Amino acid sequence: MFELKSSKIDGCFELQSKAFKDIRGKFVKVFHEQAFAAQGLETVFAEEYYSVSYKNVIRGLHFQLPPMDHVKMVYCVEGEVLDAVVDLRRGSPTYRQYVLFELSSTKANSIYIPKGMAHGFCALSDRAIMVYKVSTVYSPEHDAGVLWNSAGIPWPTTQAILSARDQSFPRLENFESPFNYE
Repeated sequence: MFELKSSKIDGCFELQSKAFKDIRGKFVKVFHEQAFAAQGLETVFAEEYYSVSYKNVIRGLHFQLPPMDHVKMVYCVEGEVLDAVVDLRRGSPTYRQYVLFELSSTKANSIYIPKGMAHGFCALSDRAIMVYKVSTVYSPEHDAGVLWNSAGIPWPTTQAILSARDQSFPRLENFESPFNYE
């Protein structure tokens, strides 16, 4: 089904799906309820959406505050991105640390992101389409983030294209986290 690869952040995994290729192209199964349940992963996703980004676009670092915080699963169906996850859980051995993943349609990999994480990515290809599955619905009053360049992430561009919203978030060191490590 898939290979579950641990990262330095507890509960954050890279999932390597098996890609089935033939003369028609490729088929990839990214989610299987029983396989996820067997690994203790979330199996109920309330929303799914996608974004289209162009080279050097950085989106993030985003999350939702409790009680609307959510597990997130992300994958790239076109192009390539450098994906970043920052641990915001007080008491975690990796509190305020990040982990990076290269996601691409070629690799057919995804990331499973537990609650209490900030997430963002930088588009490496001319165009990148990212799909997001989340365990709670979008809640504007719980929508939050930390400043994209305040976590020490070595973003692979000096010409970042950002939204005004992403530029307005507080710096990581000024963010009072409501998340706790369990």
